Amino acid sequence: MSTPSSVLDRITGVTLSSVTLPLPTGISDAKVLTGRQKPMTEVAVLFAEITTEAGLEGIGISYSKRAGGPGQFAHAREIAPVLIGEDPSDIGKIWDKLMWAGASVGRSGLSVQAIAAFDVALWDLKAKRAGLPLAKLLGAHRDSVRCYNTSGGFLHAPIEEVLDRATASLESGIGGIKIKVGHPDNAVDLARVTAVREKIGDRTPLMVDANQQWDRPTARRMCRAFDPLSLVWIEEPLDAYDFAGHAQLAQTFDTSIATGEMLTSVAEHSELIRAGIDIVQPDAPRVGGISRFLDLMSLAGREHLQLAPHFVMEVHVHLAAAYPIEPWVEHFEWFDPLFNERLEIRDGRMHLSSRPGLGVTLSDQARAWTVDEFRIRA
Repeated sequence: MSTPSSVLDRITGVTLSSVTLPLPTGISDAKVLTGRQKPMTEVAVLFAEITTEAGLEGIGISYSKRAGGPGQFAHAREIAPVLIGEDPSDIGKIWDKLMWAGASVGRSGLSVQAIAAFDVALWDLKAKRAGLPLAKLLGAHRDSVRCYNTSGGFLHAPIEEVLDRATASLESGIGGIKIKVGHPDNAVDLARVTAVREKIGDRTPLMVDANQQWDRPTARRMCRAFDPLSLVWIEEPLDAYDFAGHAQLAQTFDTSIATGEMLTSVAEHSELIRAGIDIVQPDAPRVGGISRFLDLMSLAGREHLQLAPHFVMEVHVHLAAAYPIEPWVEHFEWFDPLFNERLEIRDGRMHLSSRPGLGVTLSDQARAWTVDEFRIRA
């Protein structure tokens, strides 16, 4: 059977790797202090490596915190065979094919998070074929993006450690600091945020994140208390699906309200945006990959919203660079051991590299931490 002239290439192989990334210490945010979750000690990472007849390879990533990693891997393994023989350039067609292969488990949540690893790999591969960084393939508005650090501001850390890590982050070239709030004693939150503000000064961007742990009355009180501290935003003050509550806070207080990281579909984000929000925080692996993230960028852009993607900076730096309105990208060093390359951070910004695609390759350490693997070949 001859290959149609319109087909550029064929997918000939897929490798899935389930990697358990250990964290150096148990991580606690407000969800732990309220008893809803245990401290986080590891991240389950799903890698998809897609190879083609022409000898190209794309790398994709998804992940899960605390639970769900084995489920993501299992679903990805079940649907992976439908990729074989497809032209990797037909990303939209392939996304639909993967979705229909597992349609009985829905179009959000774990099912699309498994698809995300394939989708990211296909975009990585497409940019490599073009010889371009992914941001340039998408059409970059800038070669660097503002970045802020989160990993030093968790609630398990004493305030002295938070202050030291904030200082170190700023000295390393990071542009802003985010710390966790949601302590059972609201006075503790206010004291910690005030201490950080005094330490880093009034001109340094500062954000806080309550991780969904306030009810509406508490959120109103805390937003009112934080308004004088010139925060860039207050993140997830309410349950992630309380769209109306977040919108009311955004309309009432001067400090911007940010949310969206926990949503797992374009439909959910569309509902959030319609409700009214200041800053939207989609997560490409959680919503189904780069394809679905681009849909969300269009929705957010039409409403002139600010964008601050959640986690996985190795992917989101490219997507943020392609957003018309100046965005923020979250800096976490947790994934550093998984890749051979590092993003350049200086002058408060995260800079695009000239490497094609995502610009990352898997490290030997990622291979060593692999706990399960699946391969399929044509």
